[in-house]
Amino acid sequence: MAVSIDLTDPKSEALSAPPVSPMPANMAEKPALIGLTRDEMADALGEIGVPERQQKMRVSQLWHWLYVRGVSDFADMTNVGKDLRVKLDSHFTIARPEIVEERISEDGTRKWLFRFPPRGAGRPVEVETVYIPEEDRGTLCISSQVGCTLTCSFCHTGTQRLVRNLTAEEILAQLLIARDRLGDFPDRDTPAGGIVPAEGRKVTNIVMMGMGEPLYNFEAVKKALLIASDGDGLSLSKRRITLSTSGVVPEIYRTGEEIGVMLAISLHACNDELRDVLVPINKKYPLEKLMEACRAYPGLSNARRITFEYVMIKGVNDRMADARDLVKLLKGIPAKINLIPFNPWPGTDYECSDWEQIEAFADFVNAAGYASPIRTPRGRDILAACGQLKSESERMRKSERLKLETMMIAGHGAD
Repeated sequence: MAVSIDLTDPKSEALSAPPVSPMPANMAEKPALIGLTRDEMADALGEIGVPERQQKMRVSQLWHWLYVRGVSDFADMTNVGKDLRVKLDSHFTIARPEIVEERISEDGTRKWLFRFPPRGAGRPVEVETVYIPEEDRGTLCISSQVGCTLTCSFCHTGTQRLVRNLTAEEILAQLLIARDRLGDFPDRDTPAGGIVPAEGRKVTNIVMMGMGEPLYNFEAVKKALLIASDGDGLSLSKRRITLSTSGVVPEIYRTGEEIGVMLAISLHACNDELRDVLVPINKKYPLEKLMEACRAYPGLSNARRITFEYVMIKGVNDRMADARDLVKLLKGIPAKINLIPFNPWPGTDYECSDWEQIEAFADFVNAAGYASPIRTPRGRDILAACGQLKSESERMRKSERLKLETMMIAGHGAD
């Protein structure tokens, strides 16, 4: 049974970190240091009077406290002088946004609903982030936009209109809060130079597969992922970071050249006619152009393959003829195909393919030389599975959610 946590209750046994305070009222009024490049941070320090000769050293100190130690209060930066800490606090923020809700699935998957402060004349916005624990890894699924413009017909997120892009700070905040909640930063009693060993991390992988199309927010995503992979900070290997796109072809080239992370393609169909319906961006960037961009992705090899995501929809794209077309389409591309059982959501007319059909489909693709694991559905009971994310600001009515969760629990034994 799913668990919904009261974040104001310090006695909650489900928490692995102290309760999170509500979003500070002045968080939106001060510029954030999180999400700035080193050069931008040095410039920001210069604007508040830090001498140029000190800026590199101060940036190094801040970088360590923010991304190695995970502090969210300047007062905790014990090797920074008190006067400077006070000045930093009066001009900048490093506070975390508010956690509105934390839900824990019966399979251990966690889903958070985060509220970010207004930007400019806008209103506060909310996004969802999911953590999936597995035996050999812990994967965090991060959002890049509030809502989505792509209207993929099988995706719940696609039914929510685009509100705005997330900033680099907001993208990174999802990772920082997840590490807070999972106890993935050093304890406060650890010496200032202490770090968490890589093998002890809860979050080992991140995937840009949450709400939104990452490549329609390229600059912020780029900045956030380069900070996440920085060896002197969060230090996630670029081979453990995967960016998933529905096929924004021009930015696929840029992703390989400027970010250098692993690539995933939200494919779901092997001909333009069907993909135009399932993934409407295909009308702008058809399969021929998409495959050209994939074949040209820098560093592509059998050790650095592109992942193609293929949601299995009953009677739509799950025939053996579709499997043959898939193998033909990907010929010559070092690839892995993730077969994703369709995850239902209120209002959809699609159904998940029969399990026997999914296995037959996978067997055919495997026999053709492509790894084609069937993705185990995770977090369905808390609407955290692939294609189910949708922020609280446009969430389904409570009755609809309870109805779906009851259906998921009743059908759990068939998965």
